[in-house]
Amino acid sequence: KPFPHHTGFIYFSDVAPSSSPCLILSVRSAGPWGRCMGSDCGPGGSQSRAVWCAHVDGWTTLHTNCDQAQRPSNQRNCFRVCDWHKDLYDWQLGAWNECVPVSARTFGAARQFMCSGGEEGIQTREVGCTLKADGSPAEDAICEYFEPKPRLEQACLIPCPQDCVVTEYSPWTSCSKTCGTGLRNRVRSVLVPPLFGGAGCPNLTEFQSCKPGACVGPEGLYSLRVGPWTPCVLPQTRTARQAKRRKGKGQGLRERGGVKDPETRELIQKKRSRNRLNRQESPFWDIQVGYQTREVACIHRNGSRCKLCSRLKSNLPLTIQSCVLPKDCQVTEWTDWSSCSKACADPESPRGTRTRRRQVLQFSVGEGVECPVLEETESCEPPGGSVPPCASYTWRTTEWSDCRVDVLLSQQDRRRTNMTGLCGGGLQTREVYCVQANAELLKYLNNLKEKDKASRPMENQLCTGPIPNRSQLCQIPCPIDCEVSPWGAWGPCIFENCNDQTGKKGFKLRKRQITNEPTGGLGSCPHLVEAMPCDEPSCYKWQLVSLDRCIPDDGKQCGPGTQLPQVQCINSNGELVDRSLCSSSAVLEPVSCEVPCARDCVLSDWTPWSTCSQTCSSKTVEGKQMRTRSILAYNAGEGGSLCPNSSALQEVRNCNEHACIVYHWQTGPWGPCTEDPSTAPLNTSAGTRPAADAQGLCSMGVQTRKVMCVRVNVGQVPPKKCPEGPRPSTMRPCQLPCKKDCIVTPFSNWTECSVSCDSAVKRKQSRRRLVIQTPSNGGQDCPLVLEEERDCEVPKVCPGFRWKTHKWRKCQLVPWVLRKETPGAQETCGPGLQTRAVSCRQLDGTQADISECLKSAKAMPAITQRCQLPCQDDCQLTNWSKFSSCTADCVGVRTRKRALIGRSKKKDKCKNTQMYPLSETQYCPCDKYNAQPVGKWSDCILPEGGRADGTAAMKVQGDVKECGQGYRYQAMVCYDQDSRLVETSRCNSHGYIEEACIIPCPSDCKLSEWSNWSRCSKSCGSGVKVRSKWLREKPYNGGRPCPKLDHINQVYEVVPCQSDCSQYVWVAEPWSVWKVSNVDLKENCGEGVQTRKVRCMLNTVDGPSEAVEDYLCDPEEMPLGARESRLPCPEDCVLNDWGTWSRCSMPCTRNNSHVRTAYALRYPGVGRQCPELSDREPCSLNLNCFNYFYNITDWSTCQLSPNAVCGSGIKTRMLDCVRSDGKSVDIKFCEELSLEKNWQMNVSCTVECPVNCQLSEWSVWSECSQTCGLDGKMQRQRSVVQASQGDGRPCPAQMEQWKPCPVRPCYRWQYSPWSECRVESVVCGHGTRYRNLSCFVSDGSGDGESSMVDEELCSSLELAVNGDKKIILKEACTLPCPGECYLMEWSDWSSCVNICVKGAGVDFGSVQVRSRAVLAQEPENLQLCPDQAWESQPCTGTTPFLYADFPPLDGNASTFIHILTESKLASRCPLQAGMCMCEEGFTEVLSPAGQLDQCAPIPVLEIPTAGDKKGDVKTSRAINPTLPTTIQPGRTGRTWYLQPYGPGQKWHTLCFNYRIQ
Repeated sequence: KPFPHHTGFIYFSDVAPSSSPCLILSVRSAGPWGRCMGSDCGPGGSQSRAVWCAHVDGWTTLHTNCDQAQRPSNQRNCFRVCDWHKDLYDWQLGAWNECVPVSARTFGAARQFMCSGGEEGIQTREVGCTLKADGSPAEDAICEYFEPKPRLEQACLIPCPQDCVVTEYSPWTSCSKTCGTGLRNRVRSVLVPPLFGGAGCPNLTEFQSCKPGACVGPEGLYSLRVGPWTPCVLPQTRTARQAKRRKGKGQGLRERGGVKDPETRELIQKKRSRNRLNRQESPFWDIQVGYQTREVACIHRNGSRCKLCSRLKSNLPLTIQSCVLPKDCQVTEWTDWSSCSKACADPESPRGTRTRRRQVLQFSVGEGVECPVLEETESCEPPGGSVPPCASYTWRTTEWSDCRVDVLLSQQDRRRTNMTGLCGGGLQTREVYCVQANAELLKYLNNLKEKDKASRPMENQLCTGPIPNRSQLCQIPCPIDCEVSPWGAWGPCIFENCNDQTGKKGFKLRKRQITNEPTGGLGSCPHLVEAMPCDEPSCYKWQLVSLDRCIPDDGKQCGPGTQLPQVQCINSNGELVDRSLCSSSAVLEPVSCEVPCARDCVLSDWTPWSTCSQTCSSKTVEGKQMRTRSILAYNAGEGGSLCPNSSALQEVRNCNEHACIVYHWQTGPWGPCTEDPSTAPLNTSAGTRPAADAQGLCSMGVQTRKVMCVRVNVGQVPPKKCPEGPRPSTMRPCQLPCKKDCIVTPFSNWTECSVSCDSAVKRKQSRRRLVIQTPSNGGQDCPLVLEEERDCEVPKVCPGFRWKTHKWRKCQLVPWVLRKETPGAQETCGPGLQTRAVSCRQLDGTQADISECLKSAKAMPAITQRCQLPCQDDCQLTNWSKFSSCTADCVGVRTRKRALIGRSKKKDKCKNTQMYPLSETQYCPCDKYNAQPVGKWSDCILPEGGRADGTAAMKVQGDVKECGQGYRYQAMVCYDQDSRLVETSRCNSHGYIEEACIIPCPSDCKLSEWSNWSRCSKSCGSGVKVRSKWLREKPYNGGRPCPKLDHINQVYEVVPCQSDCSQYVWVAEPWSVWKVSNVDLKENCGEGVQTRKVRCMLNTVDGPSEAVEDYLCDPEEMPLGARESRLPCPEDCVLNDWGTWSRCSMPCTRNNSHVRTAYALRYPGVGRQCPELSDREPCSLNLNCFNYFYNITDWSTCQLSPNAVCGSGIKTRMLDCVRSDGKSVDIKFCEELSLEKNWQMNVSCTVECPVNCQLSEWSVWSECSQTCGLDGKMQRQRSVVQASQGDGRPCPAQMEQWKPCPVRPCYRWQYSPWSECRVESVVCGHGTRYRNLSCFVSDGSGDGESSMVDEELCSSLELAVNGDKKIILKEACTLPCPGECYLMEWSDWSSCVNICVKGAGVDFGSVQVRSRAVLAQEPENLQLCPDQAWESQPCTGTTPFLYADFPPLDGNASTFIHILTESKLASRCPLQAGMCMCEEGFTEVLSPAGQLDQCAPIPVLEIPTAGDKKGDVKTSRAINPTLPTTIQPGRTGRTWYLQPYGPGQKWHTLCFNYRIQ
């Protein structure tokens, strides 16, 4: 280091400078140490640095200019750190030191300041690098290699000093003397200890002299004081005597041993063995009986000692006694750690536990140190890198059951009685079970064998993930019935095969079409072709198209003539074919006709032939057709042809003359799909369906069916009767489904047998397996046995351990040499000590290791006890006999006796029956018991069925019985005659009152059946039809709800419908004969009226068939039934009726017109003309000219199959052809216009299924909530497996049930209060106080009183009081001598005090304190009084807290202490200090001094609600009626809550006001 007054050179290095100054010429500098290098890890490394010589001005120079002796080293050893050192070294963090104010660390005196909440400070700690194994220190560089050095300082906050706070003084005690001068005392206790440098506690005791009066006689100045017992020691000569005695015995035995014969020696050996069992020779106890003494002194009232006078010596207490030499417990070293309980890899819980143990070598004896913990556990990780995975568990499911619709039916559904044919939406279920998820992997890792097909079911509790759905909606496709059109008309008589027209046999055919393709193909449709045999068949024929006009013969104007027919050639299907094909058929001849002359009668044309009245003919029935014509003009009187009579105006002919013989092919159902012998057998038995084929189809097969010819109304006939052409096929290909074998899981593990030695109770264990795939299509059947059961084995050795006590050894006295100086002592009698052996046994009596009893058995029995060897002068008595028997309970008395023994019978003092009673009498026990109910009735519980075990699959209970008659239970309690709780069996009760109850069954909403569908609202085009249901019964008790009803409680279903516009037609008969109003008999002509009958008729393929009601036909289309016109006179022109109007061309405008025409049937005479033969009319929109367009209706509601409840359906809509005036017309009008129509008329839809709420089974009843007492409950739960959907039955509200537990008495061990301090027969000194351990019974309620009962009732309990197993029944105490000054007993622990720093939110924990005050009896002994004492301890979480923020102790300050339970405040630090305020609902009542005196409840005003018959009471409470008008400073909110009494008259919150004097 350079000195300022020199110029020179020196070495620079990191070495500290020498303390002796020297002249320095140069400076040698050194760089930082380099990295630690070396080949090995650990201390063997080395590091170097650069060293150079520098001038004091900083420039570098030669090394020779520096002193070589002072040259720093440039190399040193170091610790080379490697990565694996991280597991060996770590930072050791010391505890933070006390918080030191920052002002105390600065130079100069500390500044005075006023504390306002707290002061900033700094606290430090030690941090060093240590070796983990033994904690030895290491270089910090090692730890810094892996982690920076933790901080050594941190800021802290010092609260303001808290002075000691004490309670007020207690009242003055009575005077310590009854005469003379004494003292009175009053004491107080510490509430808050001094904290953070606060003022110490003042005196806790205040003394005051008192003089009750002068003493009449001399005061008692002396008293005996007994000292404490000395430690137990062995007599000095005992070891030598015992060794000498053993040596002598051993030589004697050895000498005598050679004399005895072998049998005698064996008997002696057995006797020794028996004696050894009863002697204390256990290796775990080394009991040595020694002695201990104590001093008895004479003490003056002023505390000085005096000599014992002879009078006192005669009554001295015992000063020497036998004792057990204390021996500390000795244990072995720890065993090695066991292997880690987690021997596999589990990401969720990677760590396991391992244990180590140590054995007891020597149990503690006497006052020796108890044994430490014998077993230690720590967490661990599985060792090694290739750890197998842990067993994990997951849910598995069986395959879904068949889809069932019946579970969705409501109660009233008629289909419940007949389930066949149900389809649509349904419900299917499956079972869920738990398996070991990686069982196959683990099995493969263990034995490399093939995996099982299915995993073994495990306990359901092992699976923790979400449970898979156990039910789901499904769909049974509804079969679509085959729908066919009406029969078409009979066709012509044709050959069966037009290519082979041999023979004359033919058939007439009629056909119908399939309008709705059915499910499963066309095989379910009825026959579509019927055949009727006929004669003279032909495949082609001429069809009359029209007749030409009648042309008179010979070119005349009128008279007879002919009409040429216009024909075309058609085939049997009515299709136009080449005319040459009809060459073989007869050509239609010209039809004769007549053109009326001017004076002839004029007749109309014949009407078309009517529909044949019969489709066939028989002997009794013939088909007829009719046609008519009418007279249009009468003939002239002379020269004209006459009009025929009325019969000639009508013609009738036979029709359908063939016999009523109809044949058709009839098919049977398709048979099962069987293997096709022509193909290779590809079908194999498969356990599961192929993944590529969802339908499980394996190969092609064939199906066959029966086809026969049937004659209508007769039956089967030979096949040749039916035409061969339409004969159906008898065979078709089909897909064969795969065979599916039954798959079952392996058997689960056997259920555990309960460990019990009760052979009278037969216990069983079971195991089961589940069917996870049912067989089908001829697969392998399931095994018959799915569940097995067997008897549990009764264990050969009953589990459990017990202590066995051996005989007490002989009573050992203190050696005579030590007690012979004691007054009244005798050599062979007096108090002593005896010991016994204790061993560990199993319940069957076999020997067991002592550690088993330490873990499992009750407290170890005592191995020593005080004993008394009777002296000759002592009275000796026999033990008490047993009490005599009672003739009956509660009647008479019973006695027990004892007798004097030996010389005691002659001693007078022993005959004193007051001191030594020889008999005892007591009333006979009175066992009267009274049973009475207790608690509330349980829920109504239905009788339970069989319950599956834990491995059973979790099933869906579709129809779990949830209603009906059940039982509810009320607990019974049994008391004895002393009102003590006893077992209910004493009252001959099984613990319950049982009462029948009813759980009402849910009733679903009941509606009527659907009414019939109404007629379609339109007779032409699309309309709607309606059907309805009405409400019959509302739901109750949780039944299915009703659908939405209208105001008259009806529900409707409206669907679109379509009526064929040509279904009903008007049919007009021919016009009647004219009725001429202006009669001209000569001419028979003039104005007249014609009438005709118009009827509405059902239209069929054969034409109008039968008359129906007129309203079914369109009234606007009804033809006229009467007309007025002029009957032509002779020689007038006669026209036929007007033809139909021609169609108006589009668009409809008045510029366009349409026409109708007529032609002359009779030309006029000379000079007369025919009227116009055409009639023209302008086109007018919506009058005689119309536009047409398509109209599509709205979608219908979702329509289901009649056998479906829900699921997939179809919505439909209709297509109309609508005229421009809004009228629906036949669809053909729109079709003729070729209007575009790309609409979808059907769409699939879904009706939500009414799924009832599905619940799981009730769980098993839980354990009782209390092991004993009146309030125990058992509970069970169920869960929602499937929530209700749609209009399904909702879930019940009750998901949990409870019932009371059988009442059991609560037994517990309880201490009696400590006795007074007993110092034998003397006045003061060291004594003993005692307490008893008794068995108490209670009803378990906090309010109930406990009663003492026989100790046997607590025999099954662990010997512990409030969890403390260390039973202390006696303890040393001190009885102060007269005049002595002494410390009182400890006060009770105070409430917890919590000190907070205002505004900082810092909580310094909480403490509670107790104190001992001084009591004095003699004024002159005050200087000898001990110091008062106090001690504190941290609070537990359940202790009531005392919140304090006190002003400094100035002698006049009033300190408020708030005692609040922790639940009353959001945080444990109060917001306002020194303020007491009442809780909401209570008002402050202040004292005259302005301090809070009490919290009074604010009156509650009860206001009955108007119109409420139940008398509902609403509560209205006044708010802060006593709040002052001016808010006091600092009282911005209600922070402190005080309430004098809560329910049960217990303090809610207290505010104590103490004034420190």
